[in-house]
Amino acid sequence: MTHRFHEQVVVITGAATGIGHASAVRFASEGARVACLDIETTKNESTAVLAAEQGGDAIAVTCDVRSRPDQEAAIAEVMERWGRVDVLVASAGMYVGGPLPEVPLDRWENLVAVNLTGVLTSNSLVAPIMIDQGSGTIVNISSMAGKTSWPNSAEYSATKSGVIGLTRSAAMELGPAGITVNAVCPGNTVTEMVRKVAVEIGATLDMTGEEWLEMRANDTALKRLAQPEEIAGVIAFLASADARYLTGQAIEVDGGLILS
Repeated sequence: MTHRFHEQVVVITGAATGIGHASAVRFASEGARVACLDIETTKNESTAVLAAEQGGDAIAVTCDVRSRPDQEAAIAEVMERWGRVDVLVASAGMYVGGPLPEVPLDRWENLVAVNLTGVLTSNSLVAPIMIDQGSGTIVNISSMAGKTSWPNSAEYSATKSGVIGLTRSAAMELGPAGITVNAVCPGNTVTEMVRKVAVEIGATLDMTGEEWLEMRANDTALKRLAQPEEIAGVIAFLASADARYLTGQAIEVDGGLILS
């Protein structure tokens, strides 16, 4: 593995599991110093340990992205330790869904707090640091649900569409300072969250979770679901020197799902 990110500092929210976890391991394997942020302390610490085993330096910081003070404290800890932030991967997110007439206000507000406000907060906190540096990369994790929608997913799709809008605006604003901002829009990826979603949605269709996942795999051109490491590879590319002229994009990593 090449060391494209030697001594670069990478902050990853939602690092305990899924795409965030895979990204932490990937960046560390390429020489980065990785700050793993997540509300799930034990799993997050395990991510940091595994990342450090790849040869990079890594720390775990317990952080609830719904809390601006939590995020401020996390970034302050990163700055005290390493003095810079080269890459932000805003990966923390959650899924809820259901029939539109049954969307409760408190569930909506919590989803927005995690999926959208949390991303806005992390972007806004690293922006001045990157502006002072004259360089930086932000990768926000959206979803294919941010580009297209399905029944019973209005609230989730709305938050992920919002991430794309935020990304485009941030790219315009931060570009003059040498900062790129892009979004990654994964299709169904084999994570704990997606397996949980599969069980919940499958039950409404008289299907098992595995049957629902198989159905969604067959919706793609590649006839399979993504692995978190495949999404992490695209994220790493966007943070690399090879992508320095790529900004304001919402990149579909969906195995051809959009073609159907």
